[in-house]
Amino acid sequence: MSGSFFIHFIMSSIASSVAALLIFLVKKALKKHISTRWHYNLDLLFLILLVVPFIPSGLFGFLSNRNWLNSLHFGGSTAANVNETVDAGNGLMYVNNWLQDFTVSVNRSTPEYLSLIFMGIWLVGIIAFATYTLFCNGHLRLIKESMKSVESEEILSLFTRCKAELSIKNNILLGTSILVKTPITVGVFKTRIILPAEKLSASNTYYALLHELTHCKSRDIQINSVMCLFQVIYWFNPVVYLVFKEMRLDREIACDTSVLKLIPEELHIDYGKALLNYVTKLSKSNALSFATDMGGSKPQIMKRVKNIASYTTESTMLKTKSVAVFALVCLIIFGQVPAISAFAAYDNDKYYFKADNVEYEDLSAFFESSAQGFNGSFVLYDMDADSYTIHNKDKSVTRVSPASTYKIYSGLIALENGVINTDNSVREWDGTTYPFEAWNKDQNLTSAIQNSVSWYFQAMDAQIGMKELDSYFTRLSYGNHDLSGRIADYWMESSLRISPVEQVKLLKNFYRNDTIFKAENVNALKDTLHLSEKNGATLSGKTGTGSVNGKVINGWFIGYVEKGNHTYIFATYIQGKDDASGSAAVLITLSILRDKGIY
Repeated sequence: MSGSFFIHFIMSSIASSVAALLIFLVKKALKKHISTRWHYNLDLLFLILLVVPFIPSGLFGFLSNRNWLNSLHFGGSTAANVNETVDAGNGLMYVNNWLQDFTVSVNRSTPEYLSLIFMGIWLVGIIAFATYTLFCNGHLRLIKESMKSVESEEILSLFTRCKAELSIKNNILLGTSILVKTPITVGVFKTRIILPAEKLSASNTYYALLHELTHCKSRDIQINSVMCLFQVIYWFNPVVYLVFKEMRLDREIACDTSVLKLIPEELHIDYGKALLNYVTKLSKSNALSFATDMGGSKPQIMKRVKNIASYTTESTMLKTKSVAVFALVCLIIFGQVPAISAFAAYDNDKYYFKADNVEYEDLSAFFESSAQGFNGSFVLYDMDADSYTIHNKDKSVTRVSPASTYKIYSGLIALENGVINTDNSVREWDGTTYPFEAWNKDQNLTSAIQNSVSWYFQAMDAQIGMKELDSYFTRLSYGNHDLSGRIADYWMESSLRISPVEQVKLLKNFYRNDTIFKAENVNALKDTLHLSEKNGATLSGKTGTGSVNGKVINGWFIGYVEKGNHTYIFATYIQGKDDASGSAAVLITLSILRDKGIY
C-alpha cells in the first residue's frame, strides 16, 4: 500500500500545484476586482488543497468524478513483442486442451521498488526539514522565557482599548523582550504579543497592537504554523514555497488594510511611517518561523507601504466582485477534489462490496499448494441461494488488471456495434508474425476467445474507438472503467482495473442476460466460453494472464458452472513473482470446485 499511496501522493501534489497556479493567474488577471482580504482568502484555498490528499475519499463521496490518477503508473507500461509466457506443463493445454492461455508481456521502464526508495527519500526529507524547522524556532522559546510583563498602565489601557475595537475577548498575554526588534505574536495555543523592550511612541505602540491583534483575530499565527507543517511535508515541491511567500505578503497587506479601516484617514500616513521604521530594525526573516511579526523583508515592507499609500475604502461593488471570484474559483477547484485526493486515487483501487449472504472461507491451502505459493482470491456466487463464498476478503475487492478476461466484453461491444456479427465474426490476419502459431491465421470470435488472440480484439477496439468503448465500460460499471491507457493495451497491466467480486457480479448479469447488450449477442459470447462437460455439469470460462518485464505476475480464471438446476459463478485471481498465469488459476479453481462437489 505504501508505495502505491506515495505515487498517488506525488501525483496529487502535482495536481495541487496546477490548481495553485490557476489561483495565482486568477489573482493576477483580476487584481483590480479583488479586495486585499479576498486576495488572502484565495491563498487559503491552497492550504485546503494541500490537505485534500490526506482526506479519505468517503468524506467527499458526493463528488462523483472518475479519478485520472488511477491511470498513472510509476514508470508506465508499453506493449512489447517479447516471448509469450505459456507453461505447457501447467497450462490449459494440460487441462483437457480447452484453450490456450496466451499473453504478451508489457515492459515497465522503472522497477516498482523504486517507488519505495523514493518514498524513503521523502520521509528522510520530512525528518530533516522537521528538525530544521524546530531548530529555526528554537529562538521563540528563548523569547518567551525572556518576556517580561508590561507594567505601564498607559500601554495596558491602550491594549484593552485595541482589543475592544477589534471585539477580541480571548485572553492574550502582552509583554516585552530585549530579544525582539519588531512587535511579534507567538503561541499557537497560548498567544503572546511581545513588544520590543525599547520604548515605542504612543502612536507606534497603538499601531503595533492593532496590527498584532488583527493577526490574532484572523488566526494568522495558527495558519502560519500549518504553513510551516506543509512546507515540511511538501519539502520537494517548489510551488509550495512560491505560493507561501505570496501568502505571507498577502496576509500582511490584508492585516494592514484591516488596521487602516480602524484608524482615521489622517493617520494612514503615520501608520505607513511606523511600518517604515522597522526596515532598519528587521530581525532575520525565516519562512519556517511559527511567529508573525509586524515587519518583513525590505521588498515586502515597500509593497505594503505602497498599498497603504494607495488605500481607498472598498466599495460594495468591489466586495461583491471579490466574493463572486472566490465562489467561482471554489467551484472550479473543488470540483476536482477527487482528482487531487491521494486517498481517493488509492481507494479507487478498491471496490466497496456489501451483500447480506456472504461467507468468508479460508482456502489458502489451495493457493499455497503449488511450488510458487500464490496469493490471491476466490469468489463463488450461488445463484439459486443468492449467496457468496469468498476467500481473502481484501484481495476479493482489490482492483487489478483484467488481462484477457476483458475480451468477453470487448467481443460483446464489437457485436453490439456491428463490427462483427453472429453470422460472420471473421477478421483476416494481416501477416504479422506472432510468437504463437494459433495467432498467425484468420480468426473468428470463438477462436479468438479460446486462443486469446489479442490482435483480434485490438483491431476491433481501434475500429470502435476509445470514446465509444469508454461509454460501454462506464455503463457496465466495469471496475474503475478507466480506459485512459493506450487503446492497444489499456487492459494489460495499465489503466483498466477490476476486482474478483466485480467480475462475479458482471458475470451474474451476463449469465442472466441482464446487461446493456442484446440477448443474441450475449448468447453468442456464451457459446465461445463453453469449455467442457463432466458428470452432468457444464463449465464455461475465460482465463487472463498478466506479464510484466517477462515475469508472469497475475492470473485470472472467471466463469460459471451449470449443474442441474444450479448455477455457480466464480472468479479466481492469483498473483506471484512469476508463473502466476491463468493456467495456474484454472488448476486452483478446479481443485476448489471439486472439493466443494460443484465440478
